Amino acid sequence: MPKLLVVSTGGAGFDTVNVKDCTDAGVLVVNQSGGNAEAVASHVVAMMLSLSKQIVQTNHALRKGTMKDRTAFIGNDVHGRTIGIVGLGNVGRRVAELCRTLFRMQVIACDPYLDEATIAARGATKVTLEELLRRADFVSINCPLDDTSRGMIGEREFALMQPHAYFITTARGFIHDERALTQALRAKKIAGAGVDVFDKEPPPADHPLLQFDNVVVSPHMAGVTKEARANMGKFAAEQLIMILDGKRPPRVVNPQVWPVYAKRFEETFGIRPEG
Repeated sequence: MPKLLVVSTGGAGFDTVNVKDCTDAGVLVVNQSGGNAEAVASHVVAMMLSLSKQIVQTNHALRKGTMKDRTAFIGNDVHGRTIGIVGLGNVGRRVAELCRTLFRMQVIACDPYLDEATIAARGATKVTLEELLRRADFVSINCPLDDTSRGMIGEREFALMQPHAYFITTARGFIHDERALTQALRAKKIAGAGVDVFDKEPPPADHPLLQFDNVVVSPHMAGVTKEARANMGKFAAEQLIMILDGKRPPRVVNPQVWPVYAKRFEETFGIRPEG
């Protein structure tokens, strides 16, 4: 496709696109970041509450008729606890806002692309990944999958977490090591997990993580609501209109390609795009 000018993803993630190849070919890559931030952030909070209150376990026990003693399922309040957010972009900052305002939680964050002042403005305290894992009662992964984040959470990282802490990911599979998470749960090194994303989706019914009562799972649905889908479609359409009008869209994944892309656009349409 020698005349390809733009690749637009259907969501905030762009791991389905080979960004390097696009950049080398002078192709602009855009995503729809922010369109599903509310949906994903709400999902994180829902998983956090489900885990801490043991809602899934009590639901199963009542339905199966195995409820012997309800006090065996006593949960914990989230008020005043610490949430550690890895990636403080559109989703991460909304998670921070919800946790801080609804539950008066302490919010710490790890994001190598943001300085301390920016992270503070987004309602969190900047820390290293290691410090975040050691301190957090809930660890929420909200960063994109790329070469820097692939395999970021493995055996060593789970070992740093507190035994009462929960691991929640609504980002992408391959950021965390599924085998390491399974081992951490089996050894009771962490209290449980909320998993919306897997290496293979949907995961097979005999997937090890599906065998734990203290693991809440969903089929990569955190960002899928009627409202989020509408936002994504609107964002994609608006960006396409801007591109065809010769304007720079707001959600460019590979901004370094702009000069080459602009030249190719001009060769195709006879006008030089703005920006």
